Amino acid sequence: MMRMIAKMHLAYANAIETVKNKKGQNTIEYLFMLGIIVVVVGIVGGLIKTFMPELFDSVKAKIMGEAGNL
Repeated sequence: MMRMIAKMHLAYANAIETVKNKKGQNTIEYLFMLGIIVVVVGIVGGLIKTFMPELFDSVKAKIMGEAGNL
């Protein structure tokens, strides 16, 4: 029983040490990920608008029509 408790204590100590030593992402990495997301969304948005202009015009008309009713 004592060996089991000692092993559990050692495993707990190792887990705490691993968490303490683990370094997180820094600001530059977050900005890099945000930049990639912005570029991808911009490209996809441009492609959608190029291939589906009627859809955008329809949505715009519906929004403007409902806004006019307010």
